[in-house]
Amino acid sequence: MTPSPPGRPTVLVLDAEPLPRLGRLTGRARIEHTDAATLAERLPGADVLLVWDFPTDAVREAWPGEGPRPRWVHTASTAVDHLMCPELTASDTVVTNARGIFEQSVAEYVAGLVLALAKDLPRTWDLQRDREWRPRAVTRVAGTRACVIGSGPIGRATARTLKSLDVTTSIVGRVPLTGIHGPADLDRMLARADWVIAAAPLTERTYRMFDTRRFGVMQPSARFINVGHGALVDEEALAAALSKRWIAGAALDVLRQEPLPADSPLWRVPGLLLSPRMSGNTVGLHDELSRQFVELYTRWEARKPLLNVVDKRRGYVPGH
Repeated sequence: MTPSPPGRPTVLVLDAEPLPRLGRLTGRARIEHTDAATLAERLPGADVLLVWDFPTDAVREAWPGEGPRPRWVHTASTAVDHLMCPELTASDTVVTNARGIFEQSVAEYVAGLVLALAKDLPRTWDLQRDREWRPRAVTRVAGTRACVIGSGPIGRATARTLKSLDVTTSIVGRVPLTGIHGPADLDRMLARADWVIAAAPLTERTYRMFDTRRFGVMQPSARFINVGHGALVDEEALAAALSKRWIAGAALDVLRQEPLPADSPLWRVPGLLLSPRMSGNTVGLHDELSRQFVELYTRWEARKPLLNVVDKRRGYVPGH
């Protein structure tokens, strides 16, 4: 990483509300703010880009080719597909993400969905609203099997949390490792699972990996949960699988199009629970993300190796 120029480095923030709390950088950095409309003209003058508005594709669309550009880009998210373009991938710009912030929150949300679906809580709420008293049997979670697809921190935290509910949990990752199954085992694990949890990063290999064939592999009692990325799932295939009762239910916290349009057929799919990217959105989140960026900036300022460095060609922070 090249040394900073004389004077305070410029940190350009791609804004979203609420704004990051960067008061600890007063006197250490020149903080400037931009939006998608002015990002392209502001990027060449920035030393650091903080992508606070992480769902946007503005960085990918505005990233300069030749010439000046930020030496470091940090996104306040774990996913980086909204950033990556050939020019950024090929550049010497370092990309970091918010690994370490969302893992347990997402794991708890998955556990909540598992319990809600097993105990038929959405239906209970509907019956209460309609003032209907309808006792019925529900599923015992302990002793069921889960397959978590994605061996990163979120997948591992999810597996640990489900094990605390006495769910037998297997993880499928990009390569087989001790305690982690490889892609060759995926269909076999899906066929045995009561709970299929998608927590993988979006790459060329994982794009729409859950399609008609994969939903057909699952057993009729299985429930599918996606907290990874909307594009992991062929949503039309999922809707068909639920309508034909190939699987028992599903919950999507991430979707291909967000916000989901009011006329989307997904709103009406039987057995599908939708939530607006809530799994990692906890009280105090923005303060945590702000603190993380300031801590990373302190390392960058001191020319120490940055943490959470993304392998730009793989699209995620490599594990061990």
